[in-house]
Amino acid sequence: MWPFDGKKKRMEKKEGACSISLKETPGENEFVKIVNKLKEVLSKTDNEVIILCVGSDRSTGDSLGPIVGTMLIEKKFSFPVYGTLEKPVHALNIKEILKGIYQSHKEPFILGIDACLGDERQIGLIFLKEGSFIPGNALNKALPSVGDYHMKAIVNNLDPISPAQALNSTRLFVVMRLAEIITEIITQAFLVDSSSSMMATEDIRYE
Repeated sequence: MWPFDGKKKRMEKKEGACSISLKETPGENEFVKIVNKLKEVLSKTDNEVIILCVGSDRSTGDSLGPIVGTMLIEKKFSFPVYGTLEKPVHALNIKEILKGIYQSHKEPFILGIDACLGDERQIGLIFLKEGSFIPGNALNKALPSVGDYHMKAIVNNLDPISPAQALNSTRLFVVMRLAEIITEIITQAFLVDSSSSMMATEDIRYE
């Protein structure tokens, strides 16, 4: 979990991050673009792909990762998934989980999934970016960086005084919609041909 402000948003665009927003009623091309970007990323690695969904089910906003992990498992996703509602990956166990991942998988390619906080106008933004991220950064937690690529979603606005309260007051509806879309993006990206089963873009927007 880390803050996401306008300056960082401009930086993401400059570095070629791919994004989609719930609030802007995105067209099909935007959804296809982020799916294809992830497909391209995956096609460039020969290493085993691991999906690492970070977050805690004890906080509504921070539960995005575990919900995505659970949805992937329920879809019979064929690649290893760490972090579900039943077995979340969070601040207290992430170091141990990462150690286990690197012991069980040789040089894995890790796609990290996490929630973040940002400006109120950015709530609902999902972005895919190269490189690792630092879980718990918005809460000033000293945790190891995670992932070769990561996908994040802004679930609520950042309260610099009490970011934990911002997470706890996040709407579950928003988290669920974001989790559904992220799950769809990931499952479509792993398909050989996803042209026939794309999510209807009119279902993406929320109020």
